[in-house]
This record gives sequence, C-alpha cells and structure tokens, in this order.
Amino acid sequence: MIARRFAELGHLRDELARRARQRAEQEARKQAEREAAERHRRQFALAVGPVTPLPPHDGADIRRPRPKPEPRQRELDEQAALREALSDEVDVESLLLTDDGLSFRRPGVSADVVTRLRRGQWSIQGEIDLHGLRREEAREQMAAFVRDSARRGHRCLRVVHGKGHGSPGRQPVLKAKVQRWLAQCNEVVAFTQASGPEGGAGALVVLLSGS
Repeated sequence: MIARRFAELGHLRDELARRARQRAEQEARKQAEREAAERHRRQFALAVGPVTPLPPHDGADIRRPRPKPEPRQRELDEQAALREALSDEVDVESLLLTDDGLSFRRPGVSADVVTRLRRGQWSIQGEIDLHGLRREEAREQMAAFVRDSARRGHRCLRVVHGKGHGSPGRQPVLKAKVQRWLAQCNEVVAFTQASGPEGGAGALVVLLSGS
C-alpha cells in the first residue's frame, strides 16, 4: 500500500514538472517574439528616421455603407425579354373600345370597371412620364414601371405619353405605342384616357390586376 502511494506521488511529481517545463517554454517563446518585434521596430525607426505624429483632428467619417447588391444580370435579362415580348406590331385597335375615352379592357372585365376608372374612383398610386424618351427607352421604362408597381401591390397608375405636339406632323406617335405595350402587359386589366385634370389626351389611367 505504501509503495503504491509513493508511486502515485512520483507520477504526480513528474506531471507537475512536465507542466512547469511547458510553461517555461511558452514564456520563453513569447519573450523571444517580443524581443524580435522590438528589434524590428528599432530597425524600422532607424531606416525611416524621426517621425512626427499627426495632430488629432475632427474630420468627418467618410466611410460609407456599401450599396446593396443589385441583380444587374437579371434586370438585363428581363429587359431583353420585355423587348421581345412588347411588340410595336401588335394590332390592339380591335380591342380598344370606340368610346370618348379610347378605353381598353381584358375579356371578362366589365365595362363598368372602365367607367369607374375614368371617373377616378381608384386613387392614382404611381405615375411615369415618358416625355422626351426614345422608343426603346420608353418601352423599357414603362414595362419596368408596370412590373414594379404590380410587385408593390399598386392597382391604379397614370402613364403620361404626351399629346404629340412636338412629333412630326403633330401626331401622337408615342400614344399609340404605349397603348400597344400596355395591352401586352399581363398585369394590365384595363386602361382609359385620363380626364382633363389628370392629363386628358396626353395620359392614360391604367388598372392593374389585384394580387
């Protein structure tokens, strides 16, 4: 029994000695690293020469938050798809209602919807002005506007295309194109010429399908 206890004490002594050696080695490594860092600092100071610290200043923090990533490629793909989908050659005249408001509605949409749309019973929730844009620019911006408005849950929009007073022959070229494009947008269920206060013959009031 006594011999076993002496053996256990011997193992304990050896373990304590081993741990002491490990601590001494770790401290020696840290000391060597500190001395090396000090040597490098002195060498750098000798190479650079005396330096003067800059005084403290109250300058503005010019760090700006990084912009959120934007799906540029997806947007380019969608624009290309829109250019192919919204044709200038589609004949929508047969779909336009021959009334004073030059209205359009999808099959299955009642004429009462157009009447209420013309009377302003839906609040305008968004507007885009296509004045001065080239055809491709106008088509892409209008389609993107309709798509984004539908995503936001908007129902009623105003699309300003102008009255064509600045066009050759003073004919509203863009107006006819906008009607064709809108009729091809799946989100659009109806549109009608705006009332006088809303733009008259130079704008359309558009109704989108609900979510």
